[in-house]
Amino acid sequence: QVQLVESGGGLVQAGGSLRLSCAASTTIFSINFMGWYRQAPGKQRELVAAIISGGSTNYADSVKGRFTISRNIATNTVNLQMNSLKLEDTAVYYCNAVVFSRDTRSDYWGQGTQVTVSS
Repeated sequence: QVQLVESGGGLVQAGGSLRLSCAASTTIFSINFMGWYRQAPGKQRELVAAIISGGSTNYADSVKGRFTISRNIATNTVNLQMNSLKLEDTAVYYCNAVVFSRDTRSDYWGQGTQVTVSS
């Protein structure tokens, strides 16, 4: 079992920045994939950014150049730095962790944190 606790959401004006953090209850070396998803009202949940155990990262086209995902091994935390925020970035952001064990995939989710970008 992996527990994830998110923090850092809030209200920000367009063009501003926010930093989200996701603290894992276990060493992130044991987690194969960690990502940030978001879900806006009336829309499907979408992957925003991801980092795999080897350190490679991936981003949705809509956030490339503005968002940066990183990890802190010492604190078992994955962060999402969001710059140049746009109105369309408004959503609930969820941290996700995936652990592969033999033939089993286990997904874990945080409780979500609201990000609201205002004009």
